[in-house]
Amino acid sequence: MAPRPEGARLAAVAAVLRTGASDAPLSLLFIKRAEVPHDPWSGHMAFPGGRHEPADPTLEATAVRETREELGLDLSAGTVLGALDDLAPVSAHLPRIVVRPFVVVVPPPPPLVPSHEVADTFWEPVDRLRHPAARAEHVVRAGERSARFPAYRVGPHLVWGMTERILRQLLSLFDDLDAPSRVPP
Repeated sequence: MAPRPEGARLAAVAAVLRTGASDAPLSLLFIKRAEVPHDPWSGHMAFPGGRHEPADPTLEATAVRETREELGLDLSAGTVLGALDDLAPVSAHLPRIVVRPFVVVVPPPPPLVPSHEVADTFWEPVDRLRHPAARAEHVVRAGERSARFPAYRVGPHLVWGMTERILRQLLSLFDDLDAPSRVPP
């Protein structure tokens, strides 16, 4: 685990890959978070997950519990492939939190049942996310100032911020799989 800054809470998310769907051989699940006052990630595109609770024996258990609570999706029918690198927000204006993403592969699940925390769900084909046309830029404006962030298009939405960083890390693993093996002569 990456060093935990003083006072930072721990959290975990699940990057859920669905196999065997008719629309794409491999799709990735995104949620659109519900609009909630005073939530810095309100309305953002994300992966299911949340804060580690004392009753969670591990961060993997946190990702599994949060996915079940948010979507009614039981990840025990799938396979946890492993964890990606821990991440923290880069803005000092966001809560001090360290997030561990877990990659999970599931067979086609039953319909998702979003909780009040989730406004919508999206299964996006991994091949579409890997295509250069999926890349975008998100501009955040605050008064006279603006900042640009790398993003991905998912349906009518943009994935940016920590979720974009997790997605970029995950997609790089697919790039590594596609690279020809470099066996010395």
